[in-house]
Amino acid sequence: MNENKSSFYDTIIIGGGPAGSCAALYAKKIGLKTIILEKSRFPRDKVCGDALSGKVVRYMKELEILNEVSRLEGSTINTITFGSPNHKQFNVYLTNKYNKNTIKEGYAIKRSIFDNFLFNKAKQLTETKEGFKVDNILYNNNNKIIGVEGLNNNNRKEKIYAPIILGCDGANSTIAKKLGLYNDLQKNSAIALRCYYKNVKNLKNQIELHFVDEVLPGYFWLFPVGKNIANIGIGLSKEQAKKDTRKLETILDDVINSSFFRERFKDSKKLESPKGWTLPLGRVKRINYGDSFMLLGDAAGLIDPFTGEGIGNAMASAKFAIKIAHKCLKKNDFSSKLTSEYNKILWEELGSELKTSSKLQNLANYRVLLNFVMGKASSNKNVQDIISGMLAREIPKERLTNPLFYLKILLS
Repeated sequence: MNENKSSFYDTIIIGGGPAGSCAALYAKKIGLKTIILEKSRFPRDKVCGDALSGKVVRYMKELEILNEVSRLEGSTINTITFGSPNHKQFNVYLTNKYNKNTIKEGYAIKRSIFDNFLFNKAKQLTETKEGFKVDNILYNNNNKIIGVEGLNNNNRKEKIYAPIILGCDGANSTIAKKLGLYNDLQKNSAIALRCYYKNVKNLKNQIELHFVDEVLPGYFWLFPVGKNIANIGIGLSKEQAKKDTRKLETILDDVINSSFFRERFKDSKKLESPKGWTLPLGRVKRINYGDSFMLLGDAAGLIDPFTGEGIGNAMASAKFAIKIAHKCLKKNDFSSKLTSEYNKILWEELGSELKTSSKLQNLANYRVLLNFVMGKASSNKNVQDIISGMLAREIPKERLTNPLFYLKILLS
């Protein structure tokens, strides 16, 4: 889309990842004039596990882009494999009888491909500025936010104006820093390490999550992303990483070279040096709104504490933030009283799920319990069906944190 000569917009979106691009797509649906300011240039890499969950599929379907995404280079996922510390495994099938949703599959697509696709869809509908580094928030004489300032791709200062700004600029959010909310964002965070490998044996249309001793209470993942390439990595809490004397790269190597995985990686080839990143987990309610601003996605700390998945929640935050931005514009009221409604509907949608996932993350501290549940699931289809139903959100996930659930497993 050609650039509009005016520098005044209904909403400024800082960051062109899934949260920012989806915010622009939702804004276009209701006629808001937006601009995306993105510090990088697409396509660009984003360190991630690359898995697109059923929740992501649901929002892509809502935005009418699912058919195009399904044709991107990557893998279609219909199974999730869980592995216990003693290497008992069981599969959860997305086509399970408990899953009454129309969504029966997910995807694993490199973020360099997926994010580029999303950004270009937004670029067709709204103005964008790549290579634009926001370094300041603009205020009027009444100390009200009126826009942002930054360096454009010509390294010149430029001011962009709007009555409301959306911080979609990730875990290291400049907007959160400028608003004094960054330290809060870094609390309750995890760290992860990713590496691409080629020719790993037994890659199928499934994502694998292994709770192995080498990384407990974290986990090791293995996701196929097409062309016989696997995204592998580890995720663990910052507290656990500080206690462990090993470097993250060493922990990952220990998993790959363990007796259980050694054969699968025997003829594989490492395609890059491992890359790490921070995961701001949705374990607590953070301040993600205020006068004339809202924080979205990773900038709001919405990553699922158990699975590490953040794209679906980023898309959810985009939908809700645009809904409230539209309401603010109609009422000409950009006060925190009105933007607080964003926080309300966001936590009504995600709060219960994030709270339960936090409890599930804590279960990873109990090796015996993990072995017990996964051991039962590996040999009992009824238990597999129950867990599958929970993942499909047809059975409340809270049951996994209820002692009666484990009694039922014991008697199964």
